[in-house]
Amino acid sequence: MKFTVNRDVFSDAVSFVVKLLPQRTTLPLLSGALIEADGSTLTFSSFDYEVSARTEVSADIEVGGRALVSGRLLNDIANKLPQAPVIISTEEGRVQVKCGSASFSLPAMPVDEYPTVPSVDTVSGLVPGDDFAAAISQVSLAASKDDVTPVITGVQFEINENNLSLIATDRYRVAVREIDWENSIDAEQLTALVPARIVAEVGKTFAQSKTVSVAIVSRDERELISFSADRKTVTSLLIKGNFPPVRRLFPETVDNYAVVNTNDLIEATNRVGLVLEREAALRFSFVEGKVTLEAAGSEAAQASETIDVHLVGDDTTVSLKPQFLLDGLRSAHSEYARISFTKTDNPNKPGPVLITSQTSKDEAGLDSYKYLLQPNLLLR
Repeated sequence: MKFTVNRDVFSDAVSFVVKLLPQRTTLPLLSGALIEADGSTLTFSSFDYEVSARTEVSADIEVGGRALVSGRLLNDIANKLPQAPVIISTEEGRVQVKCGSASFSLPAMPVDEYPTVPSVDTVSGLVPGDDFAAAISQVSLAASKDDVTPVITGVQFEINENNLSLIATDRYRVAVREIDWENSIDAEQLTALVPARIVAEVGKTFAQSKTVSVAIVSRDERELISFSADRKTVTSLLIKGNFPPVRRLFPETVDNYAVVNTNDLIEATNRVGLVLEREAALRFSFVEGKVTLEAAGSEAAQASETIDVHLVGDDTTVSLKPQFLLDGLRSAHSEYARISFTKTDNPNKPGPVLITSQTSKDEAGLDSYKYLLQPNLLLR
């Protein structure tokens, strides 16, 4: 195998496939990046039996062939190469990389033992790349980081005709975002539970793409999802199990709510939260015209601040974990936020707080994004 490729194109392709490689693996082969040269097309791939990444680029191929080399080492090299054409060849069980006056000789892994990278030739539907990336950033942060319950470490995809909903929860909060979906098959409803880590990388990868193709397929008793755009493809096995029915937690209507300038509340929360111990909550007291933030930290440190709000309904006091609140406010992507207060059967225990976007002080935003946060018990 021997080919010449543009340095930046080469670096971008290697970086893309290496991002999804496992940090640790019991099989050294799975830490490799597969290089395939055929005709005028160069293909880079990675695969660990659960997740794969594949991209194609154009190159001047003198001799076709395949090679497998350490992905992270190749990526480190690619990022440091000078601005010159990259020449790669194989010779006596080694991969030679030359760029300008720099040259590297890397040991080749046994390519014949490498597993076949999944190839998906169907499309379930299409989504706008920018909306898809925004939705992922809004929702994926609410997925659980605790592997004890795998079903909540993923993002649930729910597809209904012309609508795609992304849903995530970690038991303490639920995030939902809906975007347009262009159906490519006759199926009326599809669901897929995708690892949140993979979803987050997919959002970053395809943020600049005009349209992203999504396919959900079953193959050899294994269900997987595929995302493709701009000659790049990511596939992932789906998480087995039933995602909890969290949609029923959202109220249909809420009569008691406050409208606040999003950035003002973010900055006040950051300031008052400075005196808090880890995992402690902030107390928010809402009355007409203002909300008062209060914190009592270690060694008698205290802080408070008041900012303007427009309150509809009863005066309300809730205690919320600052980081969870900040995640919801930032993800609303709007100048103003509506914070709605739900009720429970216990008058001493407030219900979940619902955060949605607000176009202005008086006009509600779209309901395509919802963030439900469970408050702590009121601080005594």
